Amino acid sequence: MARYISGRIAGLVLILFMVCLFTYLIFFELSPDPALMICGKTCTPERVDQIRSSLGLDKPFLVQFWDFVSGLFAGRDYGSGANLVHCGAPCLGYSFQTSQPVWQMVTERLPVTATVAVGAAVLWLLLGIAAGLISAVKEGSWWDRAMMGLALGGASIPNYVLALALQYVLVVKLQILPFPSAVSFFDDPVLWFESYLMPWIVLATGYACLYARLTRANVIDTLAENFMRTARSKGLPPALTMRRHALRPALTPVTTIFGMDFAALLGGALITETVFGLNGVGKMAADSIAKNDQPVIMAVTLLAAFFVVVGNLVVDLVYTWLDPRVRIR
Repeated sequence: MARYISGRIAGLVLILFMVCLFTYLIFFELSPDPALMICGKTCTPERVDQIRSSLGLDKPFLVQFWDFVSGLFAGRDYGSGANLVHCGAPCLGYSFQTSQPVWQMVTERLPVTATVAVGAAVLWLLLGIAAGLISAVKEGSWWDRAMMGLALGGASIPNYVLALALQYVLVVKLQILPFPSAVSFFDDPVLWFESYLMPWIVLATGYACLYARLTRANVIDTLAENFMRTARSKGLPPALTMRRHALRPALTPVTTIFGMDFAALLGGALITETVFGLNGVGKMAADSIAKNDQPVIMAVTLLAAFFVVVGNLVVDLVYTWLDPRVRIR
C-alpha cells in the first residue's frame, strides 16, 4: 500500500507540473502582453519596459517559468531597488486588475466555494443514491418509471435556468428565502443555511438525477451476479443481502464519478456562484476571464487541477473499502 501511494503521489506531482507548464505557456506566452494590459491606453514605451522588468517578463521563458514554480514553494521578488516587492510562498503573483496577491484572493473565496460544494455533494449523494437504489429494487414498477422520468427531466434543466426560477419563486414571489449571500455559519447559522439552500439545490439537482440513473443501472447489474444468487440461496435477509453484498460493489463506479465531480466543484462552481452573486472561486474566475486577469485565471486552473488529481488518488484508495475484489499491490 505504501509503495502504491508513493507512486501515485509521484505521478500526482508530475501531472501538476505538466499542467503548470502548459497553463503558464498559454497564459503568459500566447496571450496579450500583460505589461500593456497593466499600463493601460495612455502609456509610454518606457513605462511598458519598466513593468516588464518588474514582472520578470523580459527574461527567457524557462527562467520565467522557474521563477513561478520556485515562488510556489519559496516565494519570489518583483522589481528591484526601492521598487522591490516580496511575494511570500505560495506566490501565485499579483492580480493585474486589483494588484492583490492572488493567493490571498483564492484563500478568501475558497470557503464560500467549499461550502457550496460540500452542501450540494451531500444533498445529491443522499437523493441520487437513495432514488437509484429504490428504483433498482422496484424495477419496472410505477416508482421506477416515475423516478427515472424525473431524473431525465432534472438532468436536462440547465443550472442557470433552475437558479433563476428558484429565485423568482422562493425569493421574489413567496419570500420564503433571502437572496443568497456569503454569511458565516458562526455569525448566524439559520441565515447561513437559508442563504446556501438554493445554491445547494441548483447544484445538486443535475448531479442527483445522473447519480440516480447510474446507481439504478449498477445495482440491477450487481443483483444479476452469481454471488448475489448464492447469497439469496443461503437464506440471508433481503436487506442484509442488499446492504452487504449488492450496494458496496455497485457504488464503485459512482465513487469514481463523485471524486471527479466534487473535485471539479472545489475548483469553482462558476455558473451557480455567478447567478447567485456568491463571491467564491467560480465567481472570481468568471470575473477574471471577462477582464483577462491572467494570474487569477491561472491560479484557478491550477487549483482545479490540484483537486482533480488529489480526488482521483482518494477515490482509488476508497475502492478497496467499497469492493474487496479491488486490490492495491
